This record gives sequence, structure tokens and C-alpha cells, in this order.
Amino acid sequence: MSDFGFEELIEAQPDAIFKLNALYNQDEDPSKVNMSIGAYRDNNGKPWILPVVKKATEIVEKDPNFNHEYMPIAGFGQFTKAAAEILFKPNEHLLKEDRICSIQSVSGTGANFMAARFIAEHYARKNGAAVYISNPTWPVHRTLWESVNVKVETYPYWDAKNRRFDFEGTMEVMKSAPEGSIFLLHACAHNPTGMDPTREQWKSMFEALLARKHLVVFDIAYQGFASGDLDRDSWALNEFAKFNKDFFVCQSFAKNMGLYGERTGCLHYVAKNNTVKSKMQSVLCLIQRNSISNPPAYGARIAAAILSNPELFEQWKEDLRTMSSRINEMRRHLRDSLVTLKTPGTWDHITEQIGMFSFTGLTPSQVQFCQEKYHLYFSANGRISMAGLNSSNVDHVAKAFDHAVRSVN
Repeated sequence: MSDFGFEELIEAQPDAIFKLNALYNQDEDPSKVNMSIGAYRDNNGKPWILPVVKKATEIVEKDPNFNHEYMPIAGFGQFTKAAAEILFKPNEHLLKEDRICSIQSVSGTGANFMAARFIAEHYARKNGAAVYISNPTWPVHRTLWESVNVKVETYPYWDAKNRRFDFEGTMEVMKSAPEGSIFLLHACAHNPTGMDPTREQWKSMFEALLARKHLVVFDIAYQGFASGDLDRDSWALNEFAKFNKDFFVCQSFAKNMGLYGERTGCLHYVAKNNTVKSKMQSVLCLIQRNSISNPPAYGARIAAAILSNPELFEQWKEDLRTMSSRINEMRRHLRDSLVTLKTPGTWDHITEQIGMFSFTGLTPSQVQFCQEKYHLYFSANGRISMAGLNSSNVDHVAKAFDHAVRSVN
């Protein structure tokens, strides 16, 4: 018995993705395929350290001033400045006018947490605003906002019947949500569906958001990784910036630099003027101090070296094209294999999607069938990490999908 009543605790369920990863590791079948974890793998199924990261790491560690001292509360200035520059290159006036507040974070998760906590304390509690997240979305989006006591609502994102983005449903909610609500948007490579709005759809969404005076938070975890083009992947948030409204951006370098375990990211706040920006900087630093105190140094130094060195920056863009092109090739191969097998249904959505993930359309029962019969490990909602596919296993995966669709409802 606990002296403090802790025996009444309800045991928390393990994270579904990490549980799948553990099951995969325990599986001894040679045909097993891990499509659960959102981390890039090369064509041999191995983790890939970007060549540019190897070069940058050498530069960082050979620097005579290299040490393990604390970072400033706001983070490594060279890194946060460069991180803002690659995001807002098409809107350089924002940088020149000193209107962007940038705080280093514990990757994208930390950026989302800081934004949520700030908005909870300084906005949502005043007007009772709820945050609207896409249905479906990255599961931590919901639990993170709930943890700061902000009510979570959803807007319909995935049209399961037609396997496309539910533009009409999204617009309806944006127009009907109480004025001044909070909307969390995936800037590119939507997780988990991989289906992004078209540019025209984005523009219509922005008109609806602005008309209802909603507060916008962008989450961008795949800049450059999604399409191989940094500017293309940041188009949506830069288009929104043209309306001269305050908004937040949560930025991660886990995927696009392969710095998963280094937890390297930024939270940016785009302000109407630098007076607001200065106040925001101080308040976000207070939140940082009271949560993690100081952000991690190592990944920020590596990222800063890449972003600040023209030669390394060009190498990084080449590495991004390497990753995105392999992912796209796996999309084409999987779709073509399913077409060749004459698998019931339509599969063009696999190549219409973009980024790390694909929402296959398989049901939970079909996913379970694939795991039991073919040793495939992926989310019960049918989401697969395209990075888990390679030239030696993609046909095996297609065969499993075909069998599951024909045999299980």
C-alpha cells in the first residue's frame, strides 16, 4: 500500500507506436517489416546519418571552443536565427523588421508544448477558446493540449470513402467554430495522412480563418523532406504571413536533418511589430526556464553549422532530395505493385500523398491480419511510414495488403 494513495493510479497505456516497435524487435521472422516509427531508413532498411551531418559534426567537435556548457534560455542564437531564415525566406521583410520571436525547443514536440502552454495561459483562459486539431492527427497533439487544460475539438480532415483531404468538411468547421478559436495546421506532409491541401484550398482556408479571427499555429516537421524543396514545403505558412496577422510556427529538425535523438527544434512567433516580439520573447523564455531550463546544445550546434555554411547548406539540400526521392520511389513502387495484383479498390492516393507517411485505407482488422500473417508492423488506423519500405520488401508488403483486402473486411 502507498502512504499517499498512489495505489489508486490508473496504469497508463504504452505509446502505440513504440509498442509496435518493441513487438517488431521481438519478432524473429526474416520477412518482418517495420512501418511504424517515423524515422528515415535507407534502401537497406538501416538508419541513415546524413552525409552533411557527419561533416557538420566534425566541424563542431574540432572547434577549439567546443564545450558542454549551458545554452542560453532562448537557445543557440546562431541556430534560431538560421532556423527562422530558412522558414521565412520568401518573407525576408519579417526578419529585417525584427518581427519574429524564435525560441529553441526540444524538437517539434517541445515547440508545440511551449505554444500550447503560452496560449493556454495568455489566451484560452481569458476567452475559453478551444483548439481545433485535424481528425486524424499526430496523437500527441491532442494529449499535449489537454495537458494544459485547453478544450480540444476537431475538424474533419480525411475523407475515408474517397481517400482524399476533406476540404469541404474542414471549411465548414473553420467557418462555424466560435470566433477567436485556435486552429492547429500541418504546414506540409500531413501526419498521418500524407495528404495536403492544394494551394487554392489553402487560400480558401486562410480566408475562413481570418474572417473568424482564429489564432493559427502551424506545425512543420518535414520542411525539405516532403518534396525535396525547402521553399515549396514552407509555402503555406509564408502565404499566411502575407496577411500580416500574428501566428505561431512549431519547427522540427528531427526528420529533415536526421537529428531524431538530439531533439532539435524551434518555436517561432510572427508578431505585428517588434515591441510585441520583445514581450513574447521574455514570456516564452520564462516558460522555457520553468519547464526544461535550457535547450539541448549538441544538435543545435550541428544544425547551425549546416545552415550557416553555404557549402554544407547545399549538401543538405542534396541530402534532402536523396531522402524525398527514395520515399517517392517507394510510393510509386507500392502503388504499381497493388495495381499489378489487381488489388480491389483505388490506390492512386498513395502517390498523391507526400512526406513520411501514407494513410493506406486499410481497416484495423486488415492491419491485424497483415501483422499476424505477414509480420508487418504499422498503426491500426492504416498509417504506414514509407521509409520502412525498400526494394527488397515492398512487393512483400503489396502482397500482404492484397491478401488482407481480399480476405478481411
